Amino acid sequence: MTLSSKTRLELLYIFGVFLAVLVNQLRNIHRKLDSDLESSKKRYTELIDQCNALKKGREESDEREEALDELKAIEQKYNGLKDEIVQYSDNDPATFEAMNNIFTLRQWCSNNFPQAKEQLDHLYNEVGITDDFDYLELPAAAPVCSAGDQMLEGKP
Repeated sequence: MTLSSKTRLELLYIFGVFLAVLVNQLRNIHRKLDSDLESSKKRYTELIDQCNALKKGREESDEREEALDELKAIEQKYNGLKDEIVQYSDNDPATFEAMNNIFTLRQWCSNNFPQAKEQLDHLYNEVGITDDFDYLELPAAAPVCSAGDQMLEGKP
């Protein structure tokens, strides 16, 4: 054997091994794609069945139209009541209870700490509790929270 024949045999062997590896890789890819295709077909049939099952009871009928009209009427009534609640939010009982708590606390502090009356009066004026203070004015951008929430946050 000459050098060129030996080299040819080695090249043929390397080429054969390369082809075998390539064929195995292609087989594995083909199997994976077949598996993915089967699972996709199965999922597709499941979705079609589910879609058909969901269509049952949604056929256009007079009863369904009446139910949809009734639902729209209820939604409109709900939105109207929600708007009405916003109008009456200033009359929230929790807000009035918080006001009673403020005045009760002020009276209690005055009775128990008469020597600090001037300091307490200064503190009340500083936070906006004056003698003509009779309701709580909330800033327009501030969210409204209940008296219980205010007490949990440490605010009177």
